[in-house]
Amino acid sequence: MRVHANDGISAPAKEQLLTEGFTITTDFVPQEELIAYINKEKVDALLVRSATKVRKDLIDACPNLKFIARGGVGMDNIDVTYAKGKGIRVVNTPASSSISVAELVMAHLYSLTRDLCKANRRMPSEGCTAFAEMKKEYGKGAELRGKTLGIIGFGRIGKWVARYAIGNGMKVVYADNNATVDHLEVPFNGETVRVGVKMLSLEELLAKSDAITLHVPSKADGTPVLGADEFAKMKPGVILVNTARGNSIDEDALIAALKSGKVKSAGLDVYMNEPTPRADIMSLQNVSLSPHIGAATLEAQERIGGELAELLMAWREEVTVGRG
Repeated sequence: MRVHANDGISAPAKEQLLTEGFTITTDFVPQEELIAYINKEKVDALLVRSATKVRKDLIDACPNLKFIARGGVGMDNIDVTYAKGKGIRVVNTPASSSISVAELVMAHLYSLTRDLCKANRRMPSEGCTAFAEMKKEYGKGAELRGKTLGIIGFGRIGKWVARYAIGNGMKVVYADNNATVDHLEVPFNGETVRVGVKMLSLEELLAKSDAITLHVPSKADGTPVLGADEFAKMKPGVILVNTARGNSIDEDALIAALKSGKVKSAGLDVYMNEPTPRADIMSLQNVSLSPHIGAATLEAQERIGGELAELLMAWREEVTVGRG
């Protein structure tokens, strides 16, 4: 079976697949050339992350394609229902990157509460001439301890964010249409401690949280989870982090809230127009920015690669037994 990992795969996973007799390629093929490549190379299985899109046109144009895998959580870059309707197996690896995404959330929270994002923008050019001025301006940070973190979406990633936040002495509340968790198992000094967490309505969460982090895509109708109405219900000076999907937030409403001070600062790893985020967001001084790297740690990529390899081998075994 021929596998193409268009957005890459970890070296151990690639070696494992080669050892198991798969033919695998990992060179990135531009989206506009991907259909021709898949057909030319007779690719059976296509592995992607968030960059490559697997839409109806590609699925229709590549009859040899039998397996599509997303290394990561969300599959909004794949027309999943359509692919399954064509008899293609579609899978993802929802658990493998949870810790890495959660740690990036905490990194943004630390950067924002201590104004590191602002200082890092100015230090290279003004550090020698405005050191005392910046020390005064950025010396009014805050601690995370004792603050309330509101988590919108309490799946695997949301729960790991909660564990890290609890470890930092934060109070955790969450809103989720499906979860009804009232406690978490939190690792501590080699033991596991049960810590209570409280579920609130979205409106209550917005009103009570000092910081908010999103772990859900847009609503079923395509509208953002946080728009102008939701920003109006937030505490003045709230901190906001989005490592979920760019369409989770109305970016016009976010910019307005950042400029008015309703939102003190925001940490963004995802954007509406990836890979070309809008310039007015990039230029805001009270925004901590990262280029969609939530799952991009060595540890997460090894876990993702290993899980993809296991899924591929299980699928091949299933197909082989079915043919037999």
